[in-house]
Amino acid sequence: MATSARDAARRKHHEEPTLNRSLERGVEILRAFRPGADLLGNGELCERTGLSRATVSRLTQTLVQCGLLEHDLQRRAYRLAAPVLSFAHAMRSGSPVLQAAAPLMRTAAEKLRVNVGLAVADREEMVYLESIRYNRKVSLRSVVAGQRVPIELTSLGRAYLCAVPDAQRRALLLRLGRQRRSGWRALREEILQAVQLFARKGYCVATWQPEVVALARPVVAPGGAIYVLNMSVTTQQSASEIEAELSTPLKALAERISQALWRMEVS
Repeated sequence: MATSARDAARRKHHEEPTLNRSLERGVEILRAFRPGADLLGNGELCERTGLSRATVSRLTQTLVQCGLLEHDLQRRAYRLAAPVLSFAHAMRSGSPVLQAAAPLMRTAAEKLRVNVGLAVADREEMVYLESIRYNRKVSLRSVVAGQRVPIELTSLGRAYLCAVPDAQRRALLLRLGRQRRSGWRALREEILQAVQLFARKGYCVATWQPEVVALARPVVAPGGAIYVLNMSVTTQQSASEIEAELSTPLKALAERISQALWRMEVS
């Protein structure tokens, strides 16, 4: 009996390793930096992370020593350092999903003269892994790899919500509701309608940016990871017209990417 108990405890230890709290907090410091918030002092980092000033001070000093933050002495603030960019480059160049998907996405974007993107969820946002821009109309809006967009407003996010299990979707909607509050009831109903329509159509449509219509469809990789593919255009055409034009190519591209991922899995 004692041996069985020890074996069970050992299995639990390996299956559920204890988190390193210092590392976790350090990652939260790095997460605090976003476009438009490239230079942050300790006070701002405290507000964004919820960590104490002493903890933030210790972590920022450590991250400077590790080369991941730069300290602006004059402004008494920090910015991300170059090695952070090298991590992103290593991730993109080594991603088997992007190796399979990007050539197919580029071919479709060139042929249809549309924008094609691939994204994944990170907390309450979607992060672009790839964005290929071939929009037929000149637009001031540019989207690049690494850019974040809201889950609740975008076709990408809504398609992701359609792909996750019900319990996970409900938990995410609760978190989004706590963040938004104002106008959330109407937005939540819009999302639930999108989930219902997805069951029939197999994709989601959103027009959260002026004159931009986007369609998105999830692609589930071997192992269960969820990626979301979208096509978008800047246009004065109606959403229904763009939907009729792009829904079939979007589904076809998602299927080609899915097949490419499964071929990589078995090869």
